[in-house]
Amino acid sequence: MVSLGGFSLGTASQRGTRDDTDSSAFYHLHWYIYPVIYWLELLTDFACTESASIDVAYLTEFDPLWNDDVKSTILNPEAILFGTNIAQGACIADCIASSSGASLDSMFWCSGCQGSLYPFTGNISGQNGGVQASILLVGRMIAKLHRELLAWGYTGEEGMCDKYPMPIIKKTQYRYQMVFPLAEVNNCKRIGQSEVFWQAGKEFPIKGEDFAYLIWRKRDCCLF
Repeated sequence: MVSLGGFSLGTASQRGTRDDTDSSAFYHLHWYIYPVIYWLELLTDFACTESASIDVAYLTEFDPLWNDDVKSTILNPEAILFGTNIAQGACIADCIASSSGASLDSMFWCSGCQGSLYPFTGNISGQNGGVQASILLVGRMIAKLHRELLAWGYTGEEGMCDKYPMPIIKKTQYRYQMVFPLAEVNNCKRIGQSEVFWQAGKEFPIKGEDFAYLIWRKRDCCLF
């Protein structure tokens, strides 16, 4: 439980694994509810901020779909279509856009420079580092929560006064920043943004092989 002091839950065999011989990896992921803006009272407009308390919302160790690409198609059958070379090659455009301006919501199957958001599992076939793998899984988990209707839409006219179902992720609704093993305080990253220019020194043996990110969610709001 990286974000809760690092205490262990279960056995060591439940942790993520990595195979450097074929660049494959598998990671578990924990999702926390953490309404930091509300706690710190940074905004006076509390009607538009989340007022929930901290909670452990999702543990992939208990999700039978998280480690099985085939079973996960129950949630994302369209993964078969987006697994083609053409669909994956199109993600280059999302990589460029997310690194220079804004992620392309129309390419909802892409996580820009990190790879594909599909399938919604912890299996990574071509990782080039722990930072790349971990931020790819951040995007996958958000997309998975949207598909399961555990994450909602908060932007646009529909989101002005209430949240609404959003089964397909809107990447521009989110930003993230690393808080462990080394905290970043300068800026937030877009989903799909290249990690090349900031990943150096963020991964190191033993104590620097687990990662934690603070996820920022944009919300449009109106008051009467």
